[in-house]
Amino acid sequence: MTQRAVPFYCPYCGDEDLQPYADKHGAWWCQSCRRAWSLSMIGIGTPSRLGGSLGEDEPPAES
Repeated sequence: MTQRAVPFYCPYCGDEDLQPYADKHGAWWCQSCRRAWSLSMIGIGTPSRLGGSLGEDEPPAES
């Protein structure tokens, strides 16, 4: 299994000073804004294959 890429910047403040958070997989801590957050993969494919919708199957709204 390959390692995933690490995030380049904090999604809250944009700083690049990130550290892994504890022993949780995908959890990161920003030393600048002191927020902890996590990344996770939802799935592969289009949203319609995953149970979501892009609205492509719906007819366009008439004005």
